[in-house]
Amino acid sequence: MKRIAGTIGILLILTVFLSFTDGGYTGAQQVSSLLTEEEVDSLLLMREEEKLARDVYTVLYQKWGLRIFSNIATSEQRHMDSVKVLLDRYGIQDPVKDNQTGKFTSPELAKLYDELVERGTKSLLDALIVGANIEELDIKDLIESSSRTDKADIKMVYDNLKRGSESHLEAFIKQITLRGGSYTSKYITE
Repeated sequence: MKRIAGTIGILLILTVFLSFTDGGYTGAQQVSSLLTEEEVDSLLLMREEEKLARDVYTVLYQKWGLRIFSNIATSEQRHMDSVKVLLDRYGIQDPVKDNQTGKFTSPELAKLYDELVERGTKSLLDALIVGANIEELDIKDLIESSSRTDKADIKMVYDNLKRGSESHLEAFIKQITLRGGSYTSKYITE
């Protein structure tokens, strides 16, 4: 719980910092021209991937009523907000055009959302495994995205999001184990 609270505090400080600083850029400058196409694509992916996590956890909380899903969905909203600060800073159009649960710009993420919800509504253990899978995918993509940028503000956000996802992954694995299940890593090494 202390680790989650610490992560939340870091994300809030980061969000405030990024909101009130311009990183040396003039406000009128179109700063997205300072990013590579790969950096822009990574930010867009991370914004929607955090939404995917939030949306799946929201549905799984409604189905199973287990508090871990609502707590982590709230955290995922903060993750979305952190990436949104970067999108705004760099003048990148937000891919989250419809904040409604299950709506995505990316067809791949829309399909993945449907698959994860279907799997997660079969049983509570399946739902917890889906949660762990989402966090692993998030960690993998954050590591890859961070390796593709040299921008300190983007790296800082990705590193903080990765720590949050690691904490979420630990929480899901603990719940899986408490219910007599086991978890095998799907996207990252153990």
